[in-house]
Amino acid sequence: MNTFSIKNVLKKNVMTIALIVIYVFFTIMTGGNMFTPSNVTSLIEQNAYVFILGVGMLMCMLTGGNIDLSVGSFVCFMGAIAGVLSVIKHVNTPLTLILVVVVGVIYGAILGFLIAYLRIPPWIATLAGYLAFRGLGTQILISVSDTSAISNFPPELLGIFSGRIFESAWGTLNIPCIVLGVIGAAAVVYINISTRANKVKKGYQADPLGFVIGKSVLEVAVILILAYQLAMDGGIPVVLIWIIAVLVIYGIITEKTTIGRHFMTVGGNAETARLSGINNKLVMFCAYLNMAVLTVLASLIVTARFGSANSFAGQNFEMDAIAACIVGGVSAYGGSGTVMGMVIGAALIGVINQGMSLMSIDQDWIKIVKGAVLLAAVVFDILSKKGNKRQ
Repeated sequence: MNTFSIKNVLKKNVMTIALIVIYVFFTIMTGGNMFTPSNVTSLIEQNAYVFILGVGMLMCMLTGGNIDLSVGSFVCFMGAIAGVLSVIKHVNTPLTLILVVVVGVIYGAILGFLIAYLRIPPWIATLAGYLAFRGLGTQILISVSDTSAISNFPPELLGIFSGRIFESAWGTLNIPCIVLGVIGAAAVVYINISTRANKVKKGYQADPLGFVIGKSVLEVAVILILAYQLAMDGGIPVVLIWIIAVLVIYGIITEKTTIGRHFMTVGGNAETARLSGINNKLVMFCAYLNMAVLTVLASLIVTARFGSANSFAGQNFEMDAIAACIVGGVSAYGGSGTVMGMVIGAALIGVINQGMSLMSIDQDWIKIVKGAVLLAAVVFDILSKKGNKRQ
C-alpha cells in the first residue's frame, strides 16, 4: 500500500502540473492573450470535440487498448446527413436529431457486431470506416452543393449546440455564470471533504486533511477564475454544458457502476473476465456502439460551431482523441484509465494547439510538438510502472 508523500503526489499529477506549466508558458509568450476571456472561451469551443470523442475513445481503450479510427470521417458523414435533412429536405429539428442519432446507432451496432462477434480486429474495421465515410460524406455534400458545404442551418438546431446560456438577459458581467461557478466550487469542496471523511470512517487510507484542503483551494481558484473569464465573455458556452454532462455521466459509469468495472476487467485480463461471468463480447459491442453515439454528438457540436457541414470536418479528430487518452494516462494496453485523466490530456492538447496558433507557429511544428508530448507520455507511463514494480 502506497503511503502519502509529496513524491507520490507529484508522480500522480505530473500531467496536471505539465498542463499548468505549459498554459503559463503560452500566456507569457503571447503577452497575456492566452488568458483573455475570448481566448478562454475559444479554447473550450475549439476543443469540445476532443473531450466528447476522448470519452468514447477511453471506453474503447479500456477494453484492451482498442481504438476507433473512423470517428473523424464519421463526423464529416454525420454533418452531411444532418445538413441534407435539416437544410435541403427541411426536416424539423427534433426529427433531424432523432434520425441522425438512429444512423449513429445503426453504424455503432454494425461496427460493434463486426468487432465483438465476427472478431474483426478493431483497427481494420474502423480503418474501413475511416476511408469510406470521408468519401461518402464528401460525395453527399458535392451532390447537393456546388461548394461541397451545406450552410444556413436552422437557428433552433444551432442553438442547441452553440451560443451562450443567459446571454441576452445580462450586461457585461454575466451574473448567472458567476453564481454557477460558486455553486460548482462549493460542490468540489463538499465532494473532496466528504470523500476523505468516508475513507476515514471505513478505515481506508486517506490523504491528510491539510492536503485535501490545499487541493480544494486550488480547484476552487481554477473554477472561479474560469467562471469569471466566461462571465466577461458573454456567459457559459452551451457546448460547455454538453461537455460537463458527458464527463459527469461517464465519470460515474467508469468509477461507480458494475458496467464500468466490467470494461476495466475485460481490458485487464479478458480470460479472467470471461471466467468470472462477464460477457466480453457484449462489453466490446457496447464500447463501439457508445463511440458511434458520442461521435454523432461531436459532429453536431462541430457543425453548430461553424454553422455549416463541409468535407474537411473531422480531419485528424481520431488522432486528437487517442492522444488525449494516452497523454491523460489511459493505458495503451487497456484495463486502466479515468475520465479525469482524459480531461487533463484533452486540455493539454487544446492548450498546445491554441498557444502555438496564437504565436503564429506553423501547423507542421504543432504536429511535431503534439507527437513529442504523446511519446513522452507513453515513455513516462512505462518507466513509472517499472519503478512501481521495483518498489
